[in-house]
This record gives sequence, structure tokens and C-alpha cells, in this order.
Amino acid sequence: MRRRLLAPAVVVAFVAGEASASGAGAGGSDLEAGLGDQFTAVLAGFVGDELVPVPGTDGRWHVVYELELTNAKHVPATIEGVEVLDLDHPDRVLRSFSGKTLTADLFELSGHPREKTRKAGAVAELAPGESALVFVELAFGDRAEVPDRIVHRLTGRAATNPGSESPEPIRYLVAPRDLSRREPIALGPPLAGGGWLAVNGCCRGGAHRGAVQTVNGALINSQRFAIDWLRVGPGGKLFAGDRLEDAPSWYCYGQPVLAVADGTVIATESSLDDQPVGTLPDPETITLQTVDGNHVILDLGNGVYAFYAHLVKGSVAVEPGDRVRKGQELGRLGNSGNTSAPHLHFHLMNGPSAIASDSLPYVFESFTLEGRVDPAQWYESDDLGDALTILADEAGPRSGQLPLDLQVVEFPAGD
Repeated sequence: MRRRLLAPAVVVAFVAGEASASGAGAGGSDLEAGLGDQFTAVLAGFVGDELVPVPGTDGRWHVVYELELTNAKHVPATIEGVEVLDLDHPDRVLRSFSGKTLTADLFELSGHPREKTRKAGAVAELAPGESALVFVELAFGDRAEVPDRIVHRLTGRAATNPGSESPEPIRYLVAPRDLSRREPIALGPPLAGGGWLAVNGCCRGGAHRGAVQTVNGALINSQRFAIDWLRVGPGGKLFAGDRLEDAPSWYCYGQPVLAVADGTVIATESSLDDQPVGTLPDPETITLQTVDGNHVILDLGNGVYAFYAHLVKGSVAVEPGDRVRKGQELGRLGNSGNTSAPHLHFHLMNGPSAIASDSLPYVFESFTLEGRVDPAQWYESDDLGDALTILADEAGPRSGQLPLDLQVVEFPAGD
């Protein structure tokens, strides 16, 4: 007779709900007690290292991150709801995702939308072993409203113990995280003058928010707070006349790119030609070494690095090892690398690699908000030659804020 293999003693010892709150001790919340040991078929974690709230030009403080969900069992899982809760105030729901709001903010690990969940009536299902990202943005009226800690409540159907053969209702708390009390880094301007349009900026799910990459064995989003800067010229046009294909006709092209703070140059590239305007280059021609085009990386100290991309060939005026001062010209805005139109790509990060470091939020010390472009006009038109209407209802001087997506700003003039 063959020996019967011993089964794990915990196969049926799990409860598919939040852990009992009866053990909440002094200084702890009921939610904190609910984070006791529990079986969670759906794993949850964060992309990135630190959650730093940042004030935007809308007058609100923004907390932006990606929550990674993985169905770790062989039974399909359906996510019916994701709630972001204040860990210290159990009844305070900071954000709730369900139905269409959940499927609209659910993305593949590549950062691309999960089209199968965006169809009418689709549900947020995770096949066995499948992962997805929830793009989360929390917004608060002032800094005092930002919680110290958050946690997430998942509801839906999934395996409820290691021996499950079919999904059953689930409800549990996962992914607690402290929010940083550190203030975002304050910078000088990366460009000078007016008409600068922030494209793919915080906090929409655009090209930068979805720029999650698999680098060095991890998920990285170095561009979460990146901005592509274009310049709006006379009549709301981005380029003169009808010369879209002529890069120098763009009002931003060739403009000086400036150091946002004192720092040390640690990397440069200046040998790449401009790409043709109007279309992105063939992905097979883009490598990790050429994706950013001609660029400069500055070490600003204290683990903070500034990254400037897509500069004009031969325009980079600094070399690795150079010390630069705030406002110093680093190069000229161009159209090199993975780009379809002239612009300056700028972001901060917590490491020296432009693709393998986590994105850091930041603010600019001072600028004038000239207005904004209607998102419907920008995102629903494929014609870059259309004249943009600048809505000036929120115009005025600003300080210590991050320009949000499609804001038009004037930076102080350079030296």
C-alpha cells in the first residue's frame, strides 16, 4: 500500500474575511487589527518606494501611486471593489473603485489599458497567476487633510483557502503604507519665458503615468511626475505656418534648457540626430541607450537626480563631472530619441538611472499660470496644427506648486 501524503495542516484553517478587530490595542485602530494573519489569494503591493504628497496648480495636494494586484491561486479572481482607507480613521474612505471606475483605472503591468475590462459590462477579473495595476490618485484640499497612513480593502470573489476549487466572496485589508511627511523638492525653472504647455503631466493616466517598465527584475515607474514641455506660440499654434515636419519651425525648438538647481553632471549624450516630426520612430530602432535621445542627468544631492531628454544634437554644453549652477544652460530643446514632436521631457528621480529609478514629485519655486488647454480639445484632436484655445480662468502668479496636465505657464526669464 502506498503511503498517503500528509496534507498541510492549514488547508482549511482560513476565514475569507477581514481578520478580527478584537485585538486592537492602545494606539492602534480597528483597521490595524484587521491586518492580522489572513489568507489572501489576491496579493497587493506598490510600484515605487515613497509616497510624497505634492501640491498642484488646482490648489489640492495629490498622492499618486500604482497598486499591483496579483491572483496567486489557480482559481479565477474577480475584483469588485478597491477602497483606499485612512488607516488611523476606519470610517474615512479616501477613494473607492468599483464597476466602471475600477475597470477604467485597471492597467496591464506594461502600463497599457486592459482593453478586455473596458468593454461594456466587463468585470475586473484576474485569471490564475495574472497581475494588474490600479492607477490611484488621491486629492486633498490642504496638507492637513492628508492621512499619515493608508490601507486598501479588496472585495470580490476568489479562492478562500489553499484548497479552493471555485471562487467565493472575499473581503480583506491589504497593502498598508505610511505617507511621507517630507515636502516635495522645490526647483528653479527648466525653461525660460512664457507659453510653456505641460503635456502628459500629473495626474492623468497618460504616456508618463503608464510608463511602467520591467527593469532589473522589478517594476519601475521613473516618469510618474514627468512633464513634456511644448511651447504655444502666436494664435495658439505650436509651430509657425504649416511646417509641422520642420522641427525648427516649432516654437519650443532650440530653446535653452536650464539647470533647475545647483548640481553635478553625471551623464550626457549629444550625438543623436533629431527624429522626423509627426510619427514615433520604429520601436525596433529604439534601445535603452537611445530612447531618451540626447540628454543630461544632474545629481542634485541627497539622493535626488534631474533628467532632461530629447535635446538637439551637439547642443549639450556640459560634461560628466561638471558642477553647474541653477539657471545655467545645459543644452537646447530638440526632437531626438523616442519622440514624435519637439519637446523637453523633464523629471526627478531617486537614482542616477533614467529608467531604473523611482519618480519623485517636485514643485517649482515660482511661475505664472497663464491658463489651461481644454482636455477635450487636446486629446480628441489628432491634428497638431490645430490652434489651441487657452482658458485663462485660473491664471495668476503661483509658487511652490506642480503644474498639472495641460496647464500653460510662464517661467521667470533666464539670466
